[in-house]
Amino acid sequence: MNRVVPVLLSALLLAIAISNPAYAGKYDAQFRQFLNSEIIPAARKAGVSKATLDRELAGLTPDTSLPGLVGPGGKGAPPRVNFQAEFRSPSRYFRDSQFNALVPGGRSLMKKHAATLDRIEARYGVPRRIILAIWARESGYGNAKIPHDALRVLATQAFMGQRAKFFQGELIAALQILQKGDVSRRAMKSSWGGAMGQPQFLPSSYLKYAVDFDGDGKRNIWTSQVDTMASIANYLAKHGWAKGRDWGYEIHLPNTVSCTREGPDNRQKISSFVNEGVKRVSGRPFPDHEINKPGNILLPAGRYGPAFIATENFYVLKAYNESDTYALFVGHLADRYGSNKSFVGQWKPMKETTRGAVRNLQLRLEGLGHDVGGADGLIGFKTRRSIGKDQEKSGFFATCWVG
Repeated sequence: MNRVVPVLLSALLLAIAISNPAYAGKYDAQFRQFLNSEIIPAARKAGVSKATLDRELAGLTPDTSLPGLVGPGGKGAPPRVNFQAEFRSPSRYFRDSQFNALVPGGRSLMKKHAATLDRIEARYGVPRRIILAIWARESGYGNAKIPHDALRVLATQAFMGQRAKFFQGELIAALQILQKGDVSRRAMKSSWGGAMGQPQFLPSSYLKYAVDFDGDGKRNIWTSQVDTMASIANYLAKHGWAKGRDWGYEIHLPNTVSCTREGPDNRQKISSFVNEGVKRVSGRPFPDHEINKPGNILLPAGRYGPAFIATENFYVLKAYNESDTYALFVGHLADRYGSNKSFVGQWKPMKETTRGAVRNLQLRLEGLGHDVGGADGLIGFKTRRSIGKDQEKSGFFATCWVG
């Protein structure tokens, strides 16, 4: 059989599919109308040229395989939260195997870029071990696959995602990036949520915080290790990183200090905590430059896990990702580049439960007048200390944890 015939037939069918609206994607026509009526005028107003828009938006179609989409205009019903799902304890985020896999690569990169990291630290005031730990967490030092066409992802999210208005702004920012020429469309890869490159910046963050530190004239967070490290440092510096301070310290928290005192709104001088019997697990005193600075108790699993004194820099890490476990992962990995030691405090066995059960508990606590930070089935510091206050009111020793 002549192999040319199937090839020609496939090409013919493809041409028909492209030219015939009956073969177009379900939302392609609406998507094109959305680009023409919403995005193009807003982008032109933001300074994006017609030539850039014609080049980048030609033939663009939505990627309806992305998770969490709700429909055109973002007006469909969002995916329901599975409150029957297992509630995961923080200990699952801190398996030694994860850190053991990341520490050698970080140490190697610190040696490779020692002189450059000296300059980055001098300019931005952020320690190299923190920079490397975020880089590791976000993209495995650039080794993680970041497969998506960023512009298509952002356009799809703007058209039919749950935060359509937010992503419309991010889409326009992406068009501005392409117009500036720092990266080609082919190279501008992102996650399914639109976070780009090795530090996983959204386009608006790229425009604000990405830097050209290798001096090649481009802010390249996709393939330049130097620009990636400097951009992470600049992000943290611009979000208030306190130069010379650490992120926090693991501690022994005596039973005489209630877990209900957790939280950044309960900061006091570290020396005051020391006077109450708080000690570092290392046995060393707190550094002289820290002892009279403010800190707060951090108990990611209440009395069922390790305890910490966190500085304001812990909450700068949370500006990168609004999660206690994320910030603690970064801080702990940063510490392990020095001596690869696990936490001293143990993650104790916990009662298995569901997000729904946690949410019901949060609703009950709200009914009693507690501020739990929102009944979402997840446990932040406000929920933890509310649990503790309820335990103490009932005459129990406060654990600040479910069960």
